[in-house]
Amino acid sequence: MSEHDQLGVPAGPEGRPARPERVPPQAPAPGHRADGDRPRPGATDVDAPWPDRMLPLLRTPATDRRLAPAPAGVEPPGAAEPTRVLELALLVGELLLASGEAAEDVEAAMLAVARAYRVHPCDPQVTFTRVAISYQPGSSEPPLTAECSVRRPAGDYARLAAVFRLVTEITTGGIAVRDAHDRLMAVHRRGRRYPARVVLLSCGLLSGAATLLVGGRTDARAWLVFASAVVAALAGDRLSALVGRHDFPAFYQFVVAAAPAAVIGILLSFNGLHLRGSVVITGGLFALFPGWPMVAAAQDGLAGFYLTAAARLLEALYLMTGVVIGVMAVLYVGVNNGADLAAQVAPAGAVNPPLQLTAAVLLTLGFAVLLNTEPRTLPAVMVNSAAGWATYGVLTNAGAESILATGLAAGLVGLSGQLMARCWGSSALPHVTAALGPLLPGSMLYFGMLAFVRGQPEIGLSGIGRAGAMAMALAIGVNLGRELSRLFLPAPRTVPAARRPGGRHRR
Repeated sequence: MSEHDQLGVPAGPEGRPARPERVPPQAPAPGHRADGDRPRPGATDVDAPWPDRMLPLLRTPATDRRLAPAPAGVEPPGAAEPTRVLELALLVGELLLASGEAAEDVEAAMLAVARAYRVHPCDPQVTFTRVAISYQPGSSEPPLTAECSVRRPAGDYARLAAVFRLVTEITTGGIAVRDAHDRLMAVHRRGRRYPARVVLLSCGLLSGAATLLVGGRTDARAWLVFASAVVAALAGDRLSALVGRHDFPAFYQFVVAAAPAAVIGILLSFNGLHLRGSVVITGGLFALFPGWPMVAAAQDGLAGFYLTAAARLLEALYLMTGVVIGVMAVLYVGVNNGADLAAQVAPAGAVNPPLQLTAAVLLTLGFAVLLNTEPRTLPAVMVNSAAGWATYGVLTNAGAESILATGLAAGLVGLSGQLMARCWGSSALPHVTAALGPLLPGSMLYFGMLAFVRGQPEIGLSGIGRAGAMAMALAIGVNLGRELSRLFLPAPRTVPAARRPGGRHRR
């Protein structure tokens, strides 16, 4: 349970003191816009979804914020003790941040909960591992602040979607604070939706599908490489779990998880069948690439949460360093003993579109299960993935630069993911993150590491730099798609009914 402290006015996540909201002398009547609320496309309607209403408010200086009108025809949930409301908002922020949500969206959810129960002025604060919210009862009273730490954030999109739906229900009225708190605690205690065997098989499916995506072949050798990648992924997952049971940091878990794919790739190269061990290693990199932390880091940076973005990016870099060490240690031994691991000089494009499109969808399915995405969301995620990969394949075959093609495809994935989220009344992350799996720069990263092992540091730096540029293009494309959807996609006039489950700008 979160630990709450009575403090003074907290410092913001960027080291600046937080400023409370200005309280107008009289709240606006229902159905009328407050004086300080400037018209913004897609976010001015009082009955628009709560993210469309909260994000412009968060990006407004705190001293310029006004009270928001309640949705027409909706009564507030009722009076409640401010401490209980702050506790509820804090728990919402804790669960969203631990499930992988971006910092700005976490603050928007916390602010939406507090304003729904008429507890204002308040100021949410989110960093990489800490959430806090401060409430100023009056000019002559001390502020009330609650905060807690979030340990080991990990992608859990089923829990994220459940919290998002609950926040939607809170903002549309009709749920008491105690009931909302009880439901949040039930979400917190709920386990993963998929059995351990399904998760393990999904890890193998992800790596095997990546070999078909990169290789683009369907002959007997390709299927042998596919099976080898599945075995390598399963072995890596078991070794990683074994290391994790001894409470080793995640860095060492990634080191041992990357080694089996490299070992099997080396062994496949020592034969007369000319099997492509490099494709097995590349498939392993797809399974271990920290996709969602990098996307969340870029979103936080573009929204102005620079410290949180730097922390998330540093976490992703450490995990990638573990993967690089695990692969390069084995590659060094294999290359020095005559292993032939360079089946091609550059990653292949859409050489076999039907096969690669199918492989991209299967890769996305495995990735979505690993992120604990809700089963009913899986079809939409796979459709989004197919659209993104098809866009990338068409652009690359037309001669476009791979980095530009990746950014444009990611922008389409982000835009369509936002549209799906609006139709479902849920967060966009479950529709977007797994769909980006086929676009991750696993091939670029592999060839950069191989060049380092062969004593070609210039080529290695170029390959790893291009991999980083493609990862940044992914994140920027997704963020741009999100902003375009907020500006141009029409917001539904009524928020979809909640279903019970079976940066703010810095100046």
